[in-house]
Amino acid sequence: MPLHENDREKPISEKEPRESRDDDSGHGTDGKSRKLESKFNSPSPQGYVVWLIILLAIPLGLFYFHNQEEADTLKSSEFESALQEGRIVSVVIQHEPASGSRKIIGDYRPDDSAVTRRYKLEVIYTDALDQLIRESCDDRKTENVSNFFGNLMISLFPILLLVLIIYILFARQIKTAGKSAFQFGKSRARLNQNSEKITFSNVAGIEEAKEEIEEIIEYLKDPEKFHRLGGKIPRGVLMVGPPGTGKTLLAKAIAGEADVPFFSISGSDFVEMFVGVGASRVRDMFEQGKRSSPCIIFIDEIDAVGRSRFSGIGGGHDEREQTLNALLVEMDGFEGDSGVIVVAATNRPDVLDPALLRPGRFDRQITIDLPDVKGRFGILKVHVKKVKINEEVDLNIIARGTPGFSGADLANLINEAALLAAGMDKKAIEMDDLEEARDKVRWGKERRSRKMDIRDREITAYHEAGHALVSLYCKLAMPLHKVTIIPRGSALGATMYLPEKDPIHLSRSEILDTISTILGGRYAEKLIFDEITSGASMDIKQATGLARNMVCVWGMSENLGFLSYDTREEHIYVGRDITRKVDYSEVTAREIDLEIKSIVDNAAARTEKILTDHKDQLVLLGKTLLEKETMDVKEIKILLGFPIDSDSEETSDAEDSNKETDVTEEN
Repeated sequence: MPLHENDREKPISEKEPRESRDDDSGHGTDGKSRKLESKFNSPSPQGYVVWLIILLAIPLGLFYFHNQEEADTLKSSEFESALQEGRIVSVVIQHEPASGSRKIIGDYRPDDSAVTRRYKLEVIYTDALDQLIRESCDDRKTENVSNFFGNLMISLFPILLLVLIIYILFARQIKTAGKSAFQFGKSRARLNQNSEKITFSNVAGIEEAKEEIEEIIEYLKDPEKFHRLGGKIPRGVLMVGPPGTGKTLLAKAIAGEADVPFFSISGSDFVEMFVGVGASRVRDMFEQGKRSSPCIIFIDEIDAVGRSRFSGIGGGHDEREQTLNALLVEMDGFEGDSGVIVVAATNRPDVLDPALLRPGRFDRQITIDLPDVKGRFGILKVHVKKVKINEEVDLNIIARGTPGFSGADLANLINEAALLAAGMDKKAIEMDDLEEARDKVRWGKERRSRKMDIRDREITAYHEAGHALVSLYCKLAMPLHKVTIIPRGSALGATMYLPEKDPIHLSRSEILDTISTILGGRYAEKLIFDEITSGASMDIKQATGLARNMVCVWGMSENLGFLSYDTREEHIYVGRDITRKVDYSEVTAREIDLEIKSIVDNAAARTEKILTDHKDQLVLLGKTLLEKETMDVKEIKILLGFPIDSDSEETSDAEDSNKETDVTEEN
């Protein structure tokens, strides 16, 4: 739980590694071969269009060029003169009944020589011309021709050629348009067939969740084992937990472990701008699952489509509700022995529709929480296998010093440490790199370039020295780990703590010691400078929050007794301030305020007495911090003359420790 200043929100978890592409994506030699083989063996509809155009173009071209035989085009006057001079060898009158037109072709001699050439002409056929032909040419004949198909083909050829050119130029856009037009209702679920499989050996820190998932995988491999006693495997499994805790990674491990088809899809893939597409995709996805039974269907971020249909003040979303209705019907329509199991993941189970969570749909919920110190240690061991790390590195210390870190945060920490070590040309990651990476992930990079005058540095040094000194004299406070006055992010300094075991229950005395430690910075400033600053703003907020929880939540007030005065309620669709209600009178509210003030005042008096009685140690520690800027607990104890435990804070078993708390200085 947060105990000191500047307990800012934890860094955004690093995204899970992107899911590997399917084998048919073309990666590697085998993938390319399969891709080419698929291309030629099963052409797409666009390929059929291209081949059809080519097949039509070939006869059109042949017909067109066949009809363009080499011949001289004669004028009417030239033809009549050649007839009169006897140079026309033959005349063929072609009559087309459909149009009524006549065309004359034949052979003629261009000059007085015996060489003949082909000629053609189109004329208005008259009786005078017919009489002239009869008198002047003995080789004459008339034939009826029908050239409708030829004319049609010739007229279509330029159009088909233009279509082919447009298709070649815009083939990609046409292909995309075709998909968009005819495949909106198709499911976007991807069949996982990765060559590099993620297994349960890549998943750590969530052992109970792995056990439940292993039961489902065992059912898919041997369903008769469960059917012998009449048992039925859950039809749906819902994984819930904070972001970055490994829900999607666990789903990938299921795909790697289960020797069955694994379909994965995101909740946002169901809803499009077109009405009815989401419901159609749901139906298509389950049809794919039934054809591949037994199989697993994984829906990531199901809250995108499974939100409660009770819209409240914010209004409804008909398309999403229609998609949810289709999902409810399909899940309830399963037969018990269909062998299709739906696994879903979300970090917002509170917004899901109750009908989705009832038995028969998602009958089992697996909670994947932030890992404890043992889980963090296991996660770190998984991630350090991918990097070069010094043998002297103690992952127990890092596990103890990363409270509230998710699996994604720890993966990011190892990556940051690797980058830091590589930047300094080291051969392996050392402990200093991991410590620096942890501080960088939690607060940000050191800002040594930030200009601070001497007085500001002194205030920061004595403020952090006050936290550290009070924690050493409060035996039930969390053990001290390190103190620094190097600015990081918005913080000017930090005091870090490293507890020795998992805190399951917090006693009243432990909380009071914690509040006294929190107030050490403010009263150190007051004692040394006879003045107070705004740097303790987060200290005051955290101390007040702990005291309020003691009175209103944990029932630790003798005056107010064993009653709950916590009125906080979480509402999904409406603002919390709008619906906040108070279940006690104004007189009780005043008593609560007085009791909170009394707890903080008593802790402040104790803090002030500790610092006053040991002012010489406070001054010594503050001056030393100004020189060294960063000191660990061993250096501080040697400096102040405290006994050093045989079991150093730097080497403790991971199973007997939990989390580190920080105190920071703000502007």
